[in-house]
Amino acid sequence: MNTTHAPRIAIVGAGPGGLTCARILQRHGITVTVLDRDAGPDARNQGGTLDLHADNGQLALREAGLLDAFFRLARPEGQEMRQLDTAGTTLFHHVPEEGEQFKPEIDRGHLRDLLLDSLSPGTVRWGRTLTKVSGPAEGPRTLHFADGTTVEADLVIGADGAWSTVRRAVSPATPRYTGVSFLEARFDDVEERHPRVAGLVGQGSAAAADGERALFAQRNSGDHIRVYVIQQVPADWITGAGLTPDDTDGIRRVLLERYAHWSPRMRELIAGNDGPYVDRPIFALPVPHTWDQSPTVTLLGDAAHLMPPLGVGVNLAMLDACELALAIAHNGTVAEAVRAYERTMVPRSTETARLLDGATAGLLSTELPDFAGADRA
Repeated sequence: MNTTHAPRIAIVGAGPGGLTCARILQRHGITVTVLDRDAGPDARNQGGTLDLHADNGQLALREAGLLDAFFRLARPEGQEMRQLDTAGTTLFHHVPEEGEQFKPEIDRGHLRDLLLDSLSPGTVRWGRTLTKVSGPAEGPRTLHFADGTTVEADLVIGADGAWSTVRRAVSPATPRYTGVSFLEARFDDVEERHPRVAGLVGQGSAAAADGERALFAQRNSGDHIRVYVIQQVPADWITGAGLTPDDTDGIRRVLLERYAHWSPRMRELIAGNDGPYVDRPIFALPVPHTWDQSPTVTLLGDAAHLMPPLGVGVNLAMLDACELALAIAHNGTVAEAVRAYERTMVPRSTETARLLDGATAGLLSTELPDFAGADRA
């Protein structure tokens, strides 16, 4: 590369996208640092399960040299899908064939551990909350952190999610509430303690909707199930009802009223949960989301193209990461690499977002799409 030193590359965000990018860069002998706000890898629960598609997420893992390890961890039985009506009657049932591997499930935490363990020791620096990116567009850039420290970089990669701080260096766009909220309910030790829920959901996922509200339930590893209560409501619907997010009993009463015409076996999915609900309002970036190209800052995943949770989020983030890392490895300068990457990534993400246009409302339709269970949760 046409610099006096090896380019200093900083990735902000140790999610699947950022870690995939770091792994592929290291496989090509390129030094990279990942900075994340979490205090450590086990600072918080990584959320539910997600599926990795053969035509994007799995492609990235193959380039990372981790595809075989992924298949050892993944749950192909998680590709089972049931569509139910409000009485709990099965309307559609897909059972994966023997050897079917198009989009097997893996818990988000297991995927993150797989990627973390593949990196050189010391690659990830924990406890770094980014507050801003400064410096001229031509570089170098300075990353400022809440603890007063700074890091200088020739290329800053924003893999820091929906509310990306890196994004502000190149784009004024901010996520907007879509009008649809997911409320997560967790069930533990389901085979013993919640056998009816386990039977209803099966080994994969189950969905039902009535045109105004929906439920999406998904099996996780470790005998857990997560259910997402999907409603078209104001973003502050909980406080608007005079409740607080930790008022589990109060929220449960509201939900039972709203789902009163659903059968008792279906209402068990929203009222029999273990522990509190988790409110997850769904935000998205404007479409298309573009920015003035910078030779020293670029974005991937939700930082670049936040979309509704229709099974593409993590897969696109990992594909972005793969293509960006390969562009850096195979172009003469980081500026050329950024241009090559964005020429492909921006049109692809825009096309995907347009295909999903209006799909958020479709989450409530009785003709539910095959979405993958809030894979950003």
